[in-house]
Amino acid sequence: MSATAKLDEGTRARLLLALLGVTWGANWPAIKIGLSGMTPWTFRLISFTVGALTLMTVVKLTGRSLAVRGAMTWVQLFMSSVLNVIAFGVFSTFAMLTASTGSVAVVSYSFPVWACLLAWLMLGERLRGGALLGLALCLAGLVVLVYPVVGSVAVFGLTLSLASAITWATGTIYLKLIKIPGDVVANTAWQIAIAAMVVLACTLAFQGVEPTLHPIPAKALAAVLFNGIVGSSISYLLWYHVVGRLPATTAALGSLASPAVGVVASVLVLGEVPSTMDLIGYGLIFAAAMSVILQPRAVAPAPEANR
Repeated sequence: MSATAKLDEGTRARLLLALLGVTWGANWPAIKIGLSGMTPWTFRLISFTVGALTLMTVVKLTGRSLAVRGAMTWVQLFMSSVLNVIAFGVFSTFAMLTASTGSVAVVSYSFPVWACLLAWLMLGERLRGGALLGLALCLAGLVVLVYPVVGSVAVFGLTLSLASAITWATGTIYLKLIKIPGDVVANTAWQIAIAAMVVLACTLAFQGVEPTLHPIPAKALAAVLFNGIVGSSISYLLWYHVVGRLPATTAALGSLASPAVGVVASVLVLGEVPSTMDLIGYGLIFAAAMSVILQPRAVAPAPEANR
């Protein structure tokens, strides 16, 4: 493949990364609305189920195959689902019970800090140029946003948000290391389906049948359906596509546009008004995302098996 083609592939991946910031960011207020009418377990069960069905429909309509190549691929899909889908989705949703939408979004998206360190240690990726600037801006933004709420009642929610960030970072590096074979759309569909099955088991074990079948208000139902279609299918499909085509550092830092979009959406939809310090932190994080997305850097194409 020529250098021009590589640059084109990198440009497309960055555009998809920007789109991911919008789709994932819009889901934060949707989660808050959904939790007004159902438990976190019920929310995630419906969301992952709808997401899996949506992606499997896409697979069938596009003539792709849902076949999985061998037992090891199933293991890889399961591990990726646990790290990238289940842990992040469940932890961040429960975090919304005790912390504000903006706080959960920001702390959850501190995962690039951990991903950068893991990429440096395990993948040998160098932190330079836009990545170094983005990392510095990210750290500064996180300090500005997190420090004011340390010691408050939101500590439990922020702790869960941090857990989701660390597991997502680990999942990002895992994907870079193992290169799951097969079609990316089918693989994503199976990972969301695995998440739905695991959450179903957890829901029955920790919540029981009766609360799960409790009627859901129309507004909350619309929110969870939106999250399932956009957050648990389209967004994850974009994420796995981007991770396969950009360095882990670039993908991780670039996705920080998502909490910025989430904050704006929370203001418009939920009426959450950020403080001056919040705005400073949001600005720093948005600058971090842009510095990574716009850096002129060629990347290698994804393996043929993942296309």
